[in-house]
Amino acid sequence: MTEFTSADGVLRAKDQKAKRYLHFYEDEHPISAQLFGSDPQVMADAARIVEDLGFDLVDLNLGCPAKKVVKCNGGSGLLRDLPRIGGIFEAVRKAVTIPFTVKFRAGWNDEEIVCMELAKMAEDCGLSAVALHARTREQGYSGNARWEWIAAVKDAVKIPVIGNGDIRTPEDACAMVAATRCDAVMIGRTAPANPWIFRQIEQYCDWHGADRVGTGQLGISDMGTGHVGTGALARPVERSSTTPYDEPSETDRYEMIRTYFRMLIEEELPDATGKMKQFASWFTHGVPGGAALRKAIYDSKTAPEILTRVEEFFDARLTATVTA
Repeated sequence: MTEFTSADGVLRAKDQKAKRYLHFYEDEHPISAQLFGSDPQVMADAARIVEDLGFDLVDLNLGCPAKKVVKCNGGSGLLRDLPRIGGIFEAVRKAVTIPFTVKFRAGWNDEEIVCMELAKMAEDCGLSAVALHARTREQGYSGNARWEWIAAVKDAVKIPVIGNGDIRTPEDACAMVAATRCDAVMIGRTAPANPWIFRQIEQYCDWHGADRVGTGQLGISDMGTGHVGTGALARPVERSSTTPYDEPSETDRYEMIRTYFRMLIEEELPDATGKMKQFASWFTHGVPGGAALRKAIYDSKTAPEILTRVEEFFDARLTATVTA
């Protein structure tokens, strides 16, 4: 799934940033374009463009809590206006033939929980599935996700329900399915910190002999990179037969970072430097001495300089490991 992208931006021919968000590689199917906006007609027109671009699904974001998005009635800002959401559902559903889904939060706050009503409305309007981030807009990303809300939505509708919130490990993913009976699990902020999470979940399910949720269902990410999908770059690690799933080595992490950063440079993206700095803290999560590398990255002025700093850091560490 792409980063959430402004429907207004998609319609503006001059908005190249939005177009970059909607770029994908041919080996990334099936892929969903996640849009946000508050005007039903604009959303419908943007959805048509998305379908014409070759996306397999279109998704409406009603979950983002960012003030600048909410201020424009985008993301979770629409949770206080269910009639407008209904209008968007109907307009987009009529505009496209590809599957149409929605991601939303439980409500604006604990006093305004609308997830069951919203899910039923989505089903009535012909949407293909719903995804619930089990927090309110007021919570942001703080506190714990209330998985019981996912279970309540699952009881309320017959269309597939995707659970989201606090999936940090394979154990979490399987626990959510067991606790809520949801049809799929969506992974957000954990994905860029650990792109191996999807493969680890598969390994964990195999290890326990669990009935695996089909490919893509325990591996849905709504944390797009704005251009290059990091999940595809998380190369297989050597499989152990004594643990439920494998952890990537320092070399695995280095190869993933270097490959992704090289791709950003080769694509000649104008915001490659910013994208590298944005993902530096996630990519170096758990790497010994990572703070020094992050500082070197943040102090760098160009994308090639950032790549050089990454290569120098890991080459020095790996050389020291070999000679130790």
